[in-house]
Amino acid sequence: MSNEDVLDVVVIGSGPGGYVAAIRAAFPAARIGWLVHQRFVPLLECVEGIDRIHAMERRSSARVIGEVRRARYAVCLDLQGLLKSAALARVSGARRVIGFSRTLLREPAAVLAYTETGGDGSGHVIDKNLSVLGLLGVDTRTRAFPLRVPDTPVVPCTREILGVGASEPFALLNPGAAWPNKRWPAERFGATARLLRDRLGLRSAVLWGPDEATLAAQVARASDAAARMAPQTTMVEMLALARASRVVVSGDTGPLHLAAAVGTPVVGVYGPTPPGRNGPWNPRDEVVSAHDACRCAFKRQCTSDAWCLDGVSAEVVADAVVRRVEAA
Repeated sequence: MSNEDVLDVVVIGSGPGGYVAAIRAAFPAARIGWLVHQRFVPLLECVEGIDRIHAMERRSSARVIGEVRRARYAVCLDLQGLLKSAALARVSGARRVIGFSRTLLREPAAVLAYTETGGDGSGHVIDKNLSVLGLLGVDTRTRAFPLRVPDTPVVPCTREILGVGASEPFALLNPGAAWPNKRWPAERFGATARLLRDRLGLRSAVLWGPDEATLAAQVARASDAAARMAPQTTMVEMLALARASRVVVSGDTGPLHLAAAVGTPVVGVYGPTPPGRNGPWNPRDEVVSAHDACRCAFKRQCTSDAWCLDGVSAEVVADAVVRRVEAA
């Protein structure tokens, strides 16, 4: 397929991950559709270059599949690698159904749905995800995240809560994570906020979402008033808040990677996942890793009597934040 060809592709995936920019760079006239669960639609609406979003819900799955089939895409690209996503790709009506090779799939049986497979899982997860685009003739070395981040009242509201002006810097702390094994203790986040105030003069806002209010309050209480709870945020509001902040401190979670995508300096605290694979994509970002000491790698819960993240001190993380802020 040459650059003059018009590529008709529908992608199945929950996040943009740089795919849209890579496809658009190779095929400027491409028609790009995206099949995603309804809850991720607001995030995908921020991505420049997507022509149509197909919102999937359990109650409307038949209707959405019909909508995708009527769009007559030539290629369906499954970036999730699950049995469910592979089945959707297979019934999309596309002639070419592309996914990862069996060894790279989260559910290996999904390979049976694909007409073509590929990918390289040896490096960073972003490079792994981009590598499958090579089957389309796309340059997989390009990392770009073209996001339109809307203005939101959450940013000025957070500044007011912190008592900082419109041009003053602040730090954003994200203590939450879907995996309990990835959650660095709230007391350490609070201690880090104290150190950032004393060493850099930075006030810290604590990011939180559904069911995380108590966790955010624990961070604020442990900070000696150096941190305050930001308003509860959606994914899109989190993007705006991350873009406005001076630095983001987080475990291996979606907010960390979205903050990196909008160009905010990041400091990651890693335990059960390896930073070489799952860390921030910008080489200037900092990582504090206890992964080498982890006995429960890639597990949601720690079952060891020595939790790796318990050995990460607030002083070490604060040192990393100072280095990252000074480098920026």
